[in-house]
Amino acid sequence: MNKKKLLKMATKIKIKSIDGKLLFEHECTDNTIRTTLEFAVTQCIDLSRANLYRAYLEGATLEGVTLKGADMLCVNLKGANMVGADLKDANMVSADLKDANMLGVDLTDADMLCVNLKGANLEYANLEGANLNGANLEGAYLKCANLKGAHLEGAYLVGANLEGANLEGANLKCANMKGANLEGANLEGANL
Repeated sequence: MNKKKLLKMATKIKIKSIDGKLLFEHECTDNTIRTTLEFAVTQCIDLSRANLYRAYLEGATLEGVTLKGADMLCVNLKGANMVGADLKDANMVSADLKDANMLGVDLTDADMLCVNLKGANLEYANLEGANLNGANLEGAYLKCANLKGAHLEGAYLVGANLEGANLEGANLKCANMKGANLEGANLEGANL
């Protein structure tokens, strides 16, 4: 019986900026956008303004990644490790970050409208000025997070841990905070 050996071909994947500029490329067998992005992180590549629209990155290890101003609309980052990531001004509308580890991540002024952060770890995260209107933060861990001036209108914060969080000037109008832990949280000037 003759068996043909299938040769695996290397696939090159390019990560481009939202204006089409090449930021990084990686070639290997069984390559995926997740593999390419994880490799870019190991090389300390600045991926600011990257176009990751609808990228499937579930479970990715992106610790310390720089994605300032990136287009991450509808990206799947369920269970991803993004500890210390820089996501300032990122467009993460409708992204799925369920159970993601985002300890110390910088999401200053990020657009996270309708994002799923159910069960995510956002301890010590900076979400100052972030748009989290309509976001699902059920059971999210936001201990000591900075949510100063954040927009959380209609957000679902049931069972969220906001212990010691800074919610100064945050808009929590119509937010569901049933069972949320607000012990030691700063609510000065917050719109409840």
